[in-house]
Amino acid sequence: MSAPRNPVVADPVVVAAGTTAADAVAAAGLPTSGPKAIVVIRDPQGQLRDLDWTPSEDTAVEPVAIDTPDGLDVLRHSTAHVLAQAVQDVFPEAKLGIGPPIENGFYYDFAVDKPFQPDDLAKLEKRMQEIVKSGQRFHRRRFRNLDEARTELAAEPFKLELIDLKGDGLDSSQVMEVGGGELTIYDNLAATEDKVCWSDLCRGPHLPNTRLIGAFKLMRSAAAYWRGSEKNPQLQRVYGTAWPTRDELKAYLKLLEEAARRDHRKLGADLDLFSFPDEIGSGLPVFHPKGGVLKRVMEDYVRARHIEEGFEYVGTPHISKEGLFHTSGHLPYYADGMFPPIAFEGTDYYLKAMNCPMHNLIYRSRGRSYRDLPMRLFEFGSVYRYEKSGVIHGLTRVRGFTQDDSHSYCTKEQAPAEVKHLLAFVLGLLKDFGITDFYLELSTRDDSKPDKFVGSDEDWATATAVLEQCALDTGLDLVPDPGGAAFYGPKISVQAKDAIGRTWQMSTIQYDFNQPKGFGLEYQAADGSRQQPVMIHCAKFGSIERFIGVLTEHYAGAFPAWLAPVQVIGIPIREDHTDYLHGFVAALRAEGVRAQVDASDDRMQKKIRTAQQQKIPFMVIAGDDDVAAGTVSFRYRDGSQRNGVPMAEAVTHVLDVVTSRSNVGPTAAQV
Repeated sequence: MSAPRNPVVADPVVVAAGTTAADAVAAAGLPTSGPKAIVVIRDPQGQLRDLDWTPSEDTAVEPVAIDTPDGLDVLRHSTAHVLAQAVQDVFPEAKLGIGPPIENGFYYDFAVDKPFQPDDLAKLEKRMQEIVKSGQRFHRRRFRNLDEARTELAAEPFKLELIDLKGDGLDSSQVMEVGGGELTIYDNLAATEDKVCWSDLCRGPHLPNTRLIGAFKLMRSAAAYWRGSEKNPQLQRVYGTAWPTRDELKAYLKLLEEAARRDHRKLGADLDLFSFPDEIGSGLPVFHPKGGVLKRVMEDYVRARHIEEGFEYVGTPHISKEGLFHTSGHLPYYADGMFPPIAFEGTDYYLKAMNCPMHNLIYRSRGRSYRDLPMRLFEFGSVYRYEKSGVIHGLTRVRGFTQDDSHSYCTKEQAPAEVKHLLAFVLGLLKDFGITDFYLELSTRDDSKPDKFVGSDEDWATATAVLEQCALDTGLDLVPDPGGAAFYGPKISVQAKDAIGRTWQMSTIQYDFNQPKGFGLEYQAADGSRQQPVMIHCAKFGSIERFIGVLTEHYAGAFPAWLAPVQVIGIPIREDHTDYLHGFVAALRAEGVRAQVDASDDRMQKKIRTAQQQKIPFMVIAGDDDVAAGTVSFRYRDGSQRNGVPMAEAVTHVLDVVTSRSNVGPTAAQV
């Protein structure tokens, strides 16, 4: 979720030997202040460096503006340092953890005597404003050796731990303190003298000075375990957001307000769609009757679409012997994402975290010919993944969910056409549900971590090239995601924007050349030889639960008529009009429309308010004049009305809107 911005991409500049990057930026006439300021540079090796970096020879570099993704990360990480300085100014006993930038903001972890309170955050914001206005300068200093670092940071136990690790086994996207083959510290220097105001172990880079922090806000505090492990001490984490300008901060906060109004967890309770009972367990949702309608309509629709696209429906169990997941390669590569094994009759069983191994067994159950390919298997498979409690979030991050999962088995020659077929399928399906703004992301192998991926370089290169070309052929923007591939192959994911501009990962397509080898999958080729098929994984919704959560927020609970759990509600003006509306509702139900009559004791206006709160597409009202004339009156969700509609015409109107699968309306203006 982010506020809109138009980043500046600057042309390369040359930093002369012995001068600073700041000198080159100034000589090129590029902005060094304001919302488009150049704040760091990227060297020829792709490394971001501070503006006071001085090369030993003339070097062409790329200026990086504050409103670009990298520039925003630098802004937010610098703001995290200002937060940490403020915390130690206000709470001198505080010990420092880590403070990385995150999407739209930053956080910093602290060991303090007691949890932060809202009043504490207000005090910290005030102190941060003072630091920002003072114009402190960020200055990088390299330690000569580890002992020097240990001596200087002797009072910071968590920093000492990071020094000992020196980047080994740490996630560099989260731990900004160490890495890159050297150990550095950043001093916050006074604006006009080399007085050190505060220091923090960090690999950088940072803004030139704190005045470039245009606008920020501390959002909340929460408990967090040191380095994410329950075995470690519990710290206090302060979250904040930072932007180049106040207008961008205001736009972001307004977006958060709208997102809160659309929060599917709140709407799920208000509309009686689903819940998360503690008695069942965290991350394990249940669907109520109205939510069950949503789930069933989605499943019925996507099942029919799969059959139209040449897929065959299969079913597999929820649990399997351990050996299956060794064959597939998920143990040990994916063991951390699976629930612990269940010992039974001398064998360990696992709840399945994915459907593909069982689909492989279906393929392998009999001989296959090239004439059988592509062979497309599909199921609604319930899977279970161990997610840490801190990341579980409503329906969008759960431990038990259902995937509309398919696996296409094809020849290598058929693979490009199959990937294109799947891309067209998933994009069309998302459009059917009103999701129309996408880009694609290509997740590839991280060559620096060969132990996390299986397969030959040649196979990876072939698979990646196929996915990349198929993605480019769609004409959609393609964004690289280095290191984001599955252990068995690269992946295309559809990144879709919702009604308020937030991006969600939706459908995925993965090219797998490893599982067919592990399972010994074969087909007889035209020349009689035995060949190994390629396996293409595809989840259209991703998961049904997550997709329902996203749709709920996309539509703010006001689902289009074809999806709405209750499509029509009859509202009698008086009790003696109820039977008349029952007749109308019966005619709709005979056509498959989900219609009800509100026969409660509430007054008519209360019934209308209730229907509006429940976001029902059609409110159908009847009084004396309607009964006498054989008509009904429509009230739509936008408040518009259409009165005196003959009964048969009214039924046709509802049916036309529902069967059209339109994702807008209905309104009186559309009639």
